[in-house]
Amino acid sequence: MNDQFKRFESNGYSVGRVALEHKRMYRVYTDKGEILAEISGKMRFEALNREDYPAVGDWVVLSIREEEGKATIHGILPRFSKFSRKVAGLATEEQIIATNINTVFLVNALNQDFNIRRIERYLLLAWESGANPVIVLTKSDLCTEIDKKVFEVESVAYGVPIHVCSVKENTGIEQLGMYFDNDQTVALLGSSGVGKSSLTNCLLGEEKLLVNEVREDDDRGRHTTTHRELLLLESGGVIIDTPGMRELQLWESDNSLSHSFQDIEELTGNCRFRDCSHETEPECAIRAAIENGTLDSARYQSYLKLQRELAFLERKTNIRAQNAEKEKWKKITSNIKKKKKLF
Repeated sequence: MNDQFKRFESNGYSVGRVALEHKRMYRVYTDKGEILAEISGKMRFEALNREDYPAVGDWVVLSIREEEGKATIHGILPRFSKFSRKVAGLATEEQIIATNINTVFLVNALNQDFNIRRIERYLLLAWESGANPVIVLTKSDLCTEIDKKVFEVESVAYGVPIHVCSVKENTGIEQLGMYFDNDQTVALLGSSGVGKSSLTNCLLGEEKLLVNEVREDDDRGRHTTTHRELLLLESGGVIIDTPGMRELQLWESDNSLSHSFQDIEELTGNCRFRDCSHETEPECAIRAAIENGTLDSARYQSYLKLQRELAFLERKTNIRAQNAEKEKWKKITSNIKKKKKLF
């Protein structure tokens, strides 16, 4: 980060990290304390999509007005990781959850809401983000089949660390501390009610975030955290808590599909025909694996569903990219015309 900032420092700019975003206003941590900031007019004019605006976790270039306790953001330093999803609903737009994350805690509760297909989906986006995924299974005090659940997760999360913990019984929490060593940044992601806020409070060592009870009938939670927020641990390191996401739509995860479903990708290479559709062809390795029990049929159906979803998203994104390019040239042409009028 320091090397990237040097070219700005000579011009009197400062650097800060976005801790909170709210309606185009940002709370930024700087060496002069917390500052309320907004983006410059030039930056707003040149922005073409969501990626061009600051997000929680971003390092930004600032001009600080100390007497006001405010600042203007002039640029975003390069991101080394970015966790994104498609915005909820029909719009084909990116929602950046957090950036510059070293590790993503994929938090899942060991209660009735435990869902292996949801874990597959989270893993897909985690690999695509550039951060290292770690699966954290919370509320172990509510589960009588922990080993069975861990085995299920291991079957879909090859080589990914898995930690079982309980905030209520204060077990398994200490092991998570190593991911914050050397001022590392960890983001917590998971659906509502899995215990992200409780876990965050435990790691912070204080009741900083509100905690809600889950519904008794289905163990599903209400939204406790309503915004993404970057928090500093006294022992060092940074934690980013995020709102629960019941609708987790993919965003540009095509390359990670092979990573997350490497077992299926390897099997397809063993089919007799290269263009095997895995339906009626002879000597199909996929069908054989399902029949002999080495491949879970539900996992294969999940793979197909995600594959179709990504193909649909790619088609929609290409159209959106074309429209964005047209909009960019409209802005450039309009700017040229304005300059000509001045002369």
